[in-house]
Amino acid sequence: MSENREPHEIDDEKGLYVISVAAELSGLHPQTLRQYDRLGLVSPDRTEGRNRRYSLRDIASLRMVQRLVGEGINHAGVKRIIELETAMANMAIEVAQLRIEMDALLEENPPKSLKSKKKSPEVILYDDNK
Repeated sequence: MSENREPHEIDDEKGLYVISVAAELSGLHPQTLRQYDRLGLVSPDRTEGRNRRYSLRDIASLRMVQRLVGEGINHAGVKRIIELETAMANMAIEVAQLRIEMDALLEENPPKSLKSKKKSPEVILYDDNK
């Protein structure tokens, strides 16, 4: 994904931030970030030395987790919400791709019932004197 980016564009999926910076940006304690990682709520990249590196997307996820926890949802519920939102986003992408494919197929091979007949649109005049 990042090979097509311009040099000045920021890759929001690249793990750039050490845990202390990610904690400060998310407003959470570093120990909370470690806990969320252990629970599978956020999965930061790892360096060769196994140090966590958080991306902008990870930080946004941390904020969302904290908001949901603040609303009274437990960690298992938060994890399920994340799974469902991810599945829904993946399905939306798949539906969009299928629509593009279907539109291309219909354009190449329109069914007889869908072929346009190039007639001029009907104009209806309204006479308010009646």
